[in-house]
Amino acid sequence: MKLNGKIAIVTGSASGFGRATAARFAEEGASVVVADLDAAGGAETVDMVTRIGAAAELVVGDVSTVAGATETVRLAVDRFGGLDILVNNAGIAQGTERQTWDCDEDLWDRVIQVNLKSVYACTKAAVPHLEARGGGAIVSVASIAASVCVGGAAYAASKGGILSFTRHVARELAPQGIRANCVSPGFMRTPMSTGERAGLSPEEQDARIDGFARRVPMRRAGTILDIADAIVYLASDDSAYVTGQEIVVDGGYLVR
Repeated sequence: MKLNGKIAIVTGSASGFGRATAARFAEEGASVVVADLDAAGGAETVDMVTRIGAAAELVVGDVSTVAGATETVRLAVDRFGGLDILVNNAGIAQGTERQTWDCDEDLWDRVIQVNLKSVYACTKAAVPHLEARGGGAIVSVASIAASVCVGGAAYAASKGGILSFTRHVARELAPQGIRANCVSPGFMRTPMSTGERAGLSPEEQDARIDGFARRVPMRRAGTILDIADAIVYLASDDSAYVTGQEIVVDGGYLVR
């Protein structure tokens, strides 16, 4: 098992990439703290993790604030005795306000806070505990929106900020044995990307994903497991000499 005995926090793990990552971590032997504002979805993820055979704890809170992130990390350390891995996955989409000038100030601030400030807040809270364990791994979920014009300017700015933040802290934290890396998903089938959360019908969701797939050289949208497996790699000793890097998981979209 690649993560046997490790203790991990996965933010935004009530669904999508976060839930799949929590499940894969459990399969690899880690204890998992499921952190999300969605109590019901988070409880489902905890149940999934425990059915796999790993220990899990649900923390319901807002990790986009320093206070919320600090409390989440504190509860994780109190429950399991330490912290080895932080996955910064919490995020929201910009929605239909894709034109920069249609995005009002409140939406801009909310996207930046949830997507980018949460990475800062959780990293700030986690680093002392990772240091106490002699090192660890931080994996943040960015996006191809950091490199190409998809998703809207606020979303792209937040994801571009994650890349820059990761590269900066990777250099700072390397002497302490803490690695920091990113995974950048392309067009993936998630509740956010399909339009499920926006109320689209199953047929409309399939049509939307098919439209994405036609733009990808591999002619398919990615899956949540494509991202979860990349996160497992960056969280494990398989990537022991990798830090400050971005793994793009997009079926070749950026190089098409």
